Amino acid sequence: MWRFAFVVLTGITMAATAVAQDGMVAVQKPAQLSPLAEQGRVAFGKTCAQCHGDWGQGNARQGPPLIHKIYESSHHADMAFLIAMAQGTRQHHWRFGNMPPQPTVGREEALAIIAFVREVQKANGID
Repeated sequence: MWRFAFVVLTGITMAATAVAQDGMVAVQKPAQLSPLAEQGRVAFGKTCAQCHGDWGQGNARQGPPLIHKIYESSHHADMAFLIAMAQGTRQHHWRFGNMPPQPTVGREEALAIIAFVREVQKANGID
């Protein structure tokens, strides 16, 4: 039993490490976005994609994937995204460094970005 548990835990750790080191995940794009999420996709492309990838898949050298279970709404509520965009956030789940504030993103644009991220998360089985 202990050997089985070790193998399972080792496999989980190795899988988690591979994602964390690479900073990328495969993302299934939604068939269609709501109008608000489409606005968010455009804003995300201008402000967030450089670090988080066009669809939130992450960038191996810049920023973590947002289409990841870590960022599901029960762990990182929408308010956490609003605060991160407005004030920045310290590194805590990944090793990409601190996220700087995004002063050019207003509240309405931030809400659209969150709608985009949440719809892409949902298309990838993350609620």
